[in-house]
Amino acid sequence: MTSEAAIRILRAADRPAARWKNGGGVTREIAAGPEGAGMEDFGWRVSLAEVTADGPFSAFPGVDRTLTLAEGAGMDLVIGGVRRLVDRRYAPQRFPGDEPTDCRLLAGPVVNFNVMHRRGVAADTAVVRGDLALAVRPGQTLLIVALEGAAEVEASAELGPYDALLVTGERELLLRSSGHAAVVRLAPVPGTPAV
Repeated sequence: MTSEAAIRILRAADRPAARWKNGGGVTREIAAGPEGAGMEDFGWRVSLAEVTADGPFSAFPGVDRTLTLAEGAGMDLVIGGVRRLVDRRYAPQRFPGDEPTDCRLLAGPVVNFNVMHRRGVAADTAVVRGDLALAVRPGQTLLIVALEGAAEVEASAELGPYDALLVTGERELLLRSSGHAAVVRLAPVPGTPAV
């Protein structure tokens, strides 16, 4: 571990809800990079979205998305004219954020775990359970979010439902999850301008 490593716990209870422009739901930002970035200048952004009505998703030019159903029966999406059924919980779904996307709820509201990143940032999302050794390399950011049940990191960080742990800098750690936890790795794509 280097002295540059930093770990922050981000509690679900501390996240304000922001209503969507189209009124179809609310979003709660978990973390964004660079820190303090808004919707126009983020390199990456991770949030929980509560979808309460059918309708279009907002378009994000130059952004890719990974959406993971965390609660509810699911959605029938049409992304760039192609239908995609999202009805399995904890199964990440990748798609371009700049394609027109329409949503029809299958059976009531859902909660989605949402990772958005500009194309100059690499983002990998996995949903895991049980014990997992993780290594954060220089230049990487690691975000762990408890999607179901509790999670523990290094026997010192206890995460309740939707709590998160943000790790930057070189570090090795052990994740223990009694339910499902999302692990998101973020890093600049070599040879692209910094975001």
